[in-house]
Amino acid sequence: MTTTPEGRFRIGVDIGGTFTDGTLVDSATGQVTTSKVLTTPADPASGFIAAVQKLLDLDDSVGPEAIEHVVHATTVATNAIIEGKTAKTAFVTTEGFRDMLEIARQIRPSLYDLQFEKPAPLVPRQLCFEVPERLDAKGEVVTPLDEAALAKVVDQIAESNVEAVAVCLLHSYRNPDHEQRIGKAIAEKLPGVIISLSSDVVPEFREYLRASTTVINSSVAPIVSTYLASIIEKLHAVGVTSELLVMQSSGGVYPAAAASENPVFMVESGPAAGAVAAASLGSALGHPNVISFDMGGTTAKASLIRNGQPNITKDYSVGGAAQSGTGAFGGASGYPIRTPVVDLVEIGAGGGSIAWIDSGGALRVGPHSSGADPGPVCYGLGGDEPTITDANLVLGRLDPAYFAGGEMSLDLDAARKAVRTHCADPLSLSIEEAAHGIVEIANTAMVNALRLVSVQRGHDPRDFMLVAFGGAGPAHAVRLAEQAGIPRVLIPLGPGTASALGLLVTDVRMEGSTTLIVRADEIDPSRIADKFARLETAGREAHKIATSASGEPVFERAIEMRYWGQSFELSVPASESGNIDAAWLSNLTESFHNAHEMAYGFRANDEPVELVNLRLTTVGKIARPKMHRLNNTSTDASTAIKGNRPVYFAESSDENGIAQTPVYDRSKLPAGAMFTGPAIIEEPDCTTVIHPGWTLRVDDFGNLGIEHNN
Repeated sequence: MTTTPEGRFRIGVDIGGTFTDGTLVDSATGQVTTSKVLTTPADPASGFIAAVQKLLDLDDSVGPEAIEHVVHATTVATNAIIEGKTAKTAFVTTEGFRDMLEIARQIRPSLYDLQFEKPAPLVPRQLCFEVPERLDAKGEVVTPLDEAALAKVVDQIAESNVEAVAVCLLHSYRNPDHEQRIGKAIAEKLPGVIISLSSDVVPEFREYLRASTTVINSSVAPIVSTYLASIIEKLHAVGVTSELLVMQSSGGVYPAAAASENPVFMVESGPAAGAVAAASLGSALGHPNVISFDMGGTTAKASLIRNGQPNITKDYSVGGAAQSGTGAFGGASGYPIRTPVVDLVEIGAGGGSIAWIDSGGALRVGPHSSGADPGPVCYGLGGDEPTITDANLVLGRLDPAYFAGGEMSLDLDAARKAVRTHCADPLSLSIEEAAHGIVEIANTAMVNALRLVSVQRGHDPRDFMLVAFGGAGPAHAVRLAEQAGIPRVLIPLGPGTASALGLLVTDVRMEGSTTLIVRADEIDPSRIADKFARLETAGREAHKIATSASGEPVFERAIEMRYWGQSFELSVPASESGNIDAAWLSNLTESFHNAHEMAYGFRANDEPVELVNLRLTTVGKIARPKMHRLNNTSTDASTAIKGNRPVYFAESSDENGIAQTPVYDRSKLPAGAMFTGPAIIEEPDCTTVIHPGWTLRVDDFGNLGIEHNN
């Protein structure tokens, strides 16, 4: 076997609900190799290593020693919370606030739903402990920490056999001394227990949100650390000893060691990777304003990218009902976290989403999914309820003999039988009409998601390009764009594994924050400079552990601001150049007025402005792999035609909706090729459906640009 230079290749692995995707990128040439295996829900690490091993086996010239680093996106933390399988955790707080997690908040996701029940606290009341102590809002000691009472609490925790402890005291964001002393006392008594201090995890005001974030961090830390240790062990077993990086919810990556200590920053790890991939591709092609659409086997996710950057929010809850991300603390459903998260909408509409008839006789799709086990009916693995994938197969949009590059054979007859039995016969429809209804109902839900991230945020969809990927995304993208009013669609190379590629086009990012809460007209700018300097010092220390980052760290400043008396803040980017003085503060205030006007439609120039939280992101730059240009250039696409097959389109002139549709092999499409729909483009990891009235052109890098015929 011939070997390549050390550190030339990078691997990204994204574990989804149905498939685990792997991507291998040659940093020198930009050549991309992909793999796709079924997710192993019982042991996700097994699917992970299977995807890596498959990548290494595809090209025997790539040795394990040539891997520069491996980047991973995972939903293991989210799944633990949703499934109620978090570690046994204790909670320590200020005396009198033991029931903080139980009380939570008054707001609810559905205001008039009298049946709504808050999710059970992650820590039961018997594992919540109080310690006599108290700080005021300035961090000054009102009641000293009672060491004798603390010793008794530590003994009680020791008797509880917990795996983790979360500590959140009032106003510890101002003064962490009491929390640190409590953490030290617990560590001395219980050296094997994971301890999270709120002053370390999220040193910001609002005690319940801080407590919730810290509890989530503690309760998933044992699970995440064990999982990542298993991943590293399996990588070493196949000879890959390079650094393991983990995707954060904010779209950056951080080392596995940091992820094990602070897993709350990776709760939305998987969905963020897709948004990063879309942002990177759009910017590289001169389209910085795009809407990312990622449809896999279980869910569909949409995110808006402006000026090449996904929108980041801290108003997010995990483990509750579906929500749109931004709002009053991200809605009241689930457990709130106050860490940066890519603002996206996620709905239960994936290739495996199940179609069913409700009690009123209406056809419904999702949110329940067949997942990877047993999967859609056509997989032949035991599923018996029709799914979106089954419907697309019935409509002729999928080739039963060429699914996953021919590695899986789909059972068309079983899919038709399931659609007929569960949907067509009860609704007195033909099988094709029922299958089309399944697809259109799913499309409507996904169009609503696209509008949530665009129109609801004050953006015109006509100003954006839809970047669609995921195993099922390209099959629905053109129809979604048509319904949402988006004029242009882009399907990247290897769309089924694009999220895994997104892992390889981002930087190491470390988040730091501190609370200020002071009016802009009353603060000395040097105080802001001093706090940013302290955050930069901590950021430099964090940067040192990321061996994949090259050069000096780059710092991104932001300040969360509001009009005095408001309850919620807006994050405003702060200038990183020049001195922090009166002029700097004036420009910052003007930026806030502009941001408020964009978000809410008005500005109040005469109202005092309050600076709430300072945020600093330490960025360790990782060199981007080059984009690979196609060698084959021609306007003639006929050489890529594999054949024709009947496909159902509602727009078809045929009375039965059937159109004889050319099928193209994407790997043979040359750069510059152009043709109009209807058409089907097949590749190993997905199928792209071009509806009538749309024209496709292949760009220099092999991406499919699809535009509506005006």
